[in-house]
Amino acid sequence: MPEIAEVRTVVKHLDKHIVGKKIIGIDIFYPKMIDNIDEFKREVIGKTFKCFSNYGKWIIISLGDKSILGHLRMEGKFFIKNKDDEINKHEHVIFYLDDGTTLRYHDTRKFGRMKLVDTNEIYKLNEISKLGIEPDSKMLTANYIYEMIHKKNIPIKTLLLDQTIINGLGNIYADEVLFASNILPNRLGSSITMEECEKIKNSCYKIITKATSCGGSTIRSYTSSLGVYGTYQDYLMVHTKKVCSVCGSNIIKTRVGGRGTYYCPKCQK
Repeated sequence: MPEIAEVRTVVKHLDKHIVGKKIIGIDIFYPKMIDNIDEFKREVIGKTFKCFSNYGKWIIISLGDKSILGHLRMEGKFFIKNKDDEINKHEHVIFYLDDGTTLRYHDTRKFGRMKLVDTNEIYKLNEISKLGIEPDSKMLTANYIYEMIHKKNIPIKTLLLDQTIINGLGNIYADEVLFASNILPNRLGSSITMEECEKIKNSCYKIITKATSCGGSTIRSYTSSLGVYGTYQDYLMVHTKKVCSVCGSNIIKTRVGGRGTYYCPKCQK
């Protein structure tokens, strides 16, 4: 699943290539992806893309007084293609633009969603208002993390994936943050000290800042249309690794809260 660094990279490149273009038509081949299709088409056709932004993993596409709120879920991708290019079977939503190009939403698993919302109401919506603090925000403090987790007998890995606590972390970066903080992923939140919360905060900031600057870790699927090359996979320390580059121990792969999890048994106590 694209995490905050990948979503930011997608938004950055869509903002560069799509803003200012007018929507002259829409094809929707998988209706379940769109809330209220008739209203969606009626309100969106004729509008101009104003800007692309994100909050955590949510993409916000401003059309002026209206915006499209979208989530890529597991496999969602955007592509820019000429209007006459063949339609791929996994391209479920196509925006036809006034310059002869199209913006296409591609999703092999069909989990992605889009809905039309009032722009000035976005941060009041349940999907957005319930979210926690972004991992590289200055608002994320050790005190905040401690208050959110210290009464919870839930694995710290699961708590880091809770979007109402930290907004935008996913499986890859949760593993990396815990490795950098020297914390085992299956330790309960109630066992994490204030000092360790400080490590988590610092690791979140360092890793997500670097990952964002690198274009993320899982962005290569966007290369053909947007020219995006994510390189943070070259800096991963534990996720998908076999041997710890710090101590030489074998990396253990297990499951925590149903999610594939990597950790070093020696570096992470």
